[in-house]
Amino acid sequence: MKYVVCVPDGCADEPLAALGHRTPLEVAAMPALAALARRGEVGRAAVIPPGLPPGSDVGNMSILGYDPALHHTGRAPIEAAGSGVPLAPGEVAYRCNLVTLGDDGIMVDFAGGHPSTEDAAAIVAALQEELGSDEVRFHPGVQYRHLLVVPGSWGQADCVPPHDLSGKAAVWPSGPAATNLRHLMDASRPVVSSFGGAANQVWLWGQGPQPVLPSFRERHGLDGALTTAVDLVRGLGVLAGLEVVEVAGATGWYDTDYEGKRDACLATLASGADLFVIHVEATDEAGHAGDVEEKVAALEHWDRRILGPLVEGLDALGRWRLLLMPDHATPVARKTHTSEPVPWLLVDGEVDGPGGTYSEAATAGAPPVPGHELMGRLVSRR
Repeated sequence: MKYVVCVPDGCADEPLAALGHRTPLEVAAMPALAALARRGEVGRAAVIPPGLPPGSDVGNMSILGYDPALHHTGRAPIEAAGSGVPLAPGEVAYRCNLVTLGDDGIMVDFAGGHPSTEDAAAIVAALQEELGSDEVRFHPGVQYRHLLVVPGSWGQADCVPPHDLSGKAAVWPSGPAATNLRHLMDASRPVVSSFGGAANQVWLWGQGPQPVLPSFRERHGLDGALTTAVDLVRGLGVLAGLEVVEVAGATGWYDTDYEGKRDACLATLASGADLFVIHVEATDEAGHAGDVEEKVAALEHWDRRILGPLVEGLDALGRWRLLLMPDHATPVARKTHTSEPVPWLLVDGEVDGPGGTYSEAATAGAPPVPGHELMGRLVSRR
């Protein structure tokens, strides 16, 4: 049996007047997904436990079968694991966004104009040169997403994710470590601005110490792998002992290589892996941008460029099961994550389920199941 987990990040949404009070999932042309839903089982999953922030760190941890209420220590330390950035005892990692903050204090762009990874690396190197030390270390990541490692005492702060502030007044860190954080954020402005791009400073958030997860093999007795362009999801794979398969054209943006991710999945399963996770960020980015057309387009790319050919490839490999669900909702109108349960789909290549429709409205009446339980349901049949 081969297992596939498909994660269209943040694809769940809310009805939009511009779409005739339907969601992007209901509007997008997705015949392959509709066919899978008709032969599978659909429901709703609570991927974000009460009291935890509705982020991809929490949601993807749930999808991989780990209860975030037990294992989550913060977003940034997961990304650190994915980037090969070690955290010593007594250290914490912060997510370090390149952002665009207006002169009026409004968060103009939480992604700093989406700089290229190469351009951003030069900015991060300059930040380390000007503001870093042995105890304060900047590490480059992908596009606008970077890391800062600092002493553990710097972790005592309440920080708002920049994507929660799009178009709003900046809410600066508070708490015992806020002075250190604010000083560093202020000091970053001349450094970042000197490069002439849209980004003009860093924003710190998502801090925590290194988490410890039991391996996926220990938990489920299977060898698995994943592909993603996002350090956060890569980090969860590293912490869970999953092989991380790099796809050259994976960008974390609308132009990501859907076919490359699909083909990596099929090739890795054919070479002996039991399970493969395909993560695509484009739907989440469209939600944050408030761009309904791009969100619909990203869903249609999923259907045409991944799901349809993926099913054909899986049929050629033999027996298979597939789980599809987002890690959270990212409603276009809100431009940020929400904690509402999301729809899930489970399909067996040989045994038909009760059938249904994969959408928010179609699953609204289903009692939500804890998101971390669905991985066990997926792999329960060998």
